[in-house]
Amino acid sequence: MRIIRDYQFVEDQDRGASVAIGNFDGVHRGHRAVIDLARRDDTPLGVLTFEPHPREYFAPDAAPFRLMSRAARASRLAKLGIDHLYELNFNATLAGLSPEEFARDVISRGLGLRHVVVGADFCFGKDRAGKAEDLQAFGVEMGFDVTIAPLLQEGSDVVSSTAIRRALSDGNPEAAAELLGHWHRIEGSVVGGEQRGRTLGYPTANMALEGLHLPRFGVYAVLVDVQDGPHQGSYLGAASLGVRPQFEGEVPNLETFLFDFSGDLYGATLSVGLVAYLRPEETFESLEAFIAQMDADCVRARQILSAL
Repeated sequence: MRIIRDYQFVEDQDRGASVAIGNFDGVHRGHRAVIDLARRDDTPLGVLTFEPHPREYFAPDAAPFRLMSRAARASRLAKLGIDHLYELNFNATLAGLSPEEFARDVISRGLGLRHVVVGADFCFGKDRAGKAEDLQAFGVEMGFDVTIAPLLQEGSDVVSSTAIRRALSDGNPEAAAELLGHWHRIEGSVVGGEQRGRTLGYPTANMALEGLHLPRFGVYAVLVDVQDGPHQGSYLGAASLGVRPQFEGEVPNLETFLFDFSGDLYGATLSVGLVAYLRPEETFESLEAFIAQMDADCVRARQILSAL
């Protein structure tokens, strides 16, 4: 998959694609439905998105909301067979384009796109003034096709990143997975920790959560993919997501214990899928009671994961 970040400097091989446009945070079932409408036998398949997310650009001090990092999004899109990821730099120039200028300078002249698919709620251009129907009209004028995809429904609810965040905040990763079409995964590098888990008999792989929407704090049954290094492979495990109140922690992180594993994971890239919420974070009167609870958590997590 080729990644293009500037619409003003595009090689000929990266022009002429059929693309789905959107932020694709989570790459959920609705996103994949839009991507599927962009597939054509005679045209490269692309996704047009923005980095940073426009919401981050306009409200940099707002609470983190992203379901996945840009690297995790790119990895997920590559698995869907995307040929070209137009991950455009979202800056003052791009934000200031009128809807007509975006259609002409970015889609038509800049990227030379042949076919564009957007969701029915798509807005574009300065102040989000352009609607999906406006893009269709510009396409007729400027020489590119536009397909408007209907919003995907799950019961009475629209499949959306907002609904997924709500499910995760409620401690309901199963509901989030129904909307996503896959387990919600947190991906990143294993970083050094305080190595307290080793002394407790539960060595963990620690990952930062900076910039991501935080699911409900607590203990989860998880599926773990070690994506690189000598221990590359898939594992079962239990993970604690939160601030570790037993040890007066303050910065949220993800600590994952891999079942039946021995080895060093520092620097490795992990993808941790949240499968089931086991319990909230809590403090215990003694380390013995804390370890006994971790023992019980792992037994329950094994039971849940063995039934998948």
